Amino acid sequence: MPELCRFYGIIVRMFYGDHLPPHFHAIYQGGRISVNINTLKVIEGNMSRRAQSLVLEWAQLHRGELRQAWDLASRNLEPSKIRPLE
Repeated sequence: MPELCRFYGIIVRMFYGDHLPPHFHAIYQGGRISVNINTLKVIEGNMSRRAQSLVLEWAQLHRGELRQAWDLASRNLEPSKIRPLE
């Protein structure tokens, strides 16, 4: 599972050849969420409210890059790294 980004202790990853809808996974201190790239809604899991807020803020800023990463990963190609939240 490629790591797309890491910021404030949050790790964002995406599986190769994963199921629809297009989504990514975020992990922070034992919490895990999957987020739909198109809607930015959490589709599975939970984590602290603050960490989830940071993940969604980051995703909003990088939605186009996340869509490109999904396209590559769905074809079993290595997606590019995405800049962290600053």
